[in-house]
Amino acid sequence: MKGSFGRRIGGRAAGALLTVLVASVVIYGALRLVPGDPVLTLSAGRRLTPDQIEALRERLGLDRGFVQGYLAWAGGALRLDLGTSLTYRTGVSALIGARLKVSGLLLAYAAVLAVVLGFGAALAAAVKGGAVNRAASVAAAVTTATPPFVAAIILLSAFAVGFGWFPATGAGSGALPDRLWHLTLPAVAMALAAFGVLARVGHAALAEAMGRDHVEAAIGRGVGRAAVIRRHVVRNALPPLLTVTGVLVAGLFVGTAVVESAFGLDGVGSLLVASVSRRDFPVVQGIALIAVVLFVAVNTAVDLLIPLIDPRVKEGGAES
Repeated sequence: MKGSFGRRIGGRAAGALLTVLVASVVIYGALRLVPGDPVLTLSAGRRLTPDQIEALRERLGLDRGFVQGYLAWAGGALRLDLGTSLTYRTGVSALIGARLKVSGLLLAYAAVLAVVLGFGAALAAAVKGGAVNRAASVAAAVTTATPPFVAAIILLSAFAVGFGWFPATGAGSGALPDRLWHLTLPAVAMALAAFGVLARVGHAALAEAMGRDHVEAAIGRGVGRAAVIRRHVVRNALPPLLTVTGVLVAGLFVGTAVVESAFGLDGVGSLLVASVSRRDFPVVQGIALIAVVLFVAVNTAVDLLIPLIDPRVKEGGAES
């Protein structure tokens, strides 16, 4: 058992490293696909002297071949050196690191809201049925179809401008409760779509688990309904729910670009938007690489966690 689990960890770790490696080649190679001279394109029309062009070409690794340039960039990334920003004239790692506190807390807040509310709605709909099920289905359908930028506008108009319950901009500068108060509307805007998907997938998984023969047999033996749901229904529904949760939570990072800009948050997402508009390619490359690593890490962790929750899941996800 220990040997099998060790091989599973080794296999998933190797797959994760291969995925990051391929993605890093694509991210670095995107600079080489810029039409014409990449340096002139990234200068955004500014007139540069030949010395400045040569210095920029050297800074971006364009004075080397693809392989040599990639190895230098990837080697720097392994040392947490993602190059120098063309706009801020400072290290990309320091730029991103200074903004991770805001984005990390926002991501965690949005993930907790999406998972707790989505799973809670799915469980209530599956157990109660009737009007609760219909209300949860409508809420899931509406939130799934609402993009984060639309949700941000509605929340700002209603709860910041209209009622004045929450601040419209800023991440707060005080203790954790003050920061959470400032980040509530942005977190809700990011979590709504994930909540809808989790509620729908969770309801389907729980309803399917409740219809299994051993669940009906347990109820027939007189086992309490709460105990049956906790021991059999929820446990059987967790593997597909965890898989979807991993994808959605990792995908929340993408939503920070729009939501942080809408709420005036100085995070990684707003830095990405500003860097794209200013053609600051080293910053865009660094954020893209971090997003890939985050996505792969979360999904690898979920993949390893599922067999620990449900030992029937064998290598490859099949059930005995």
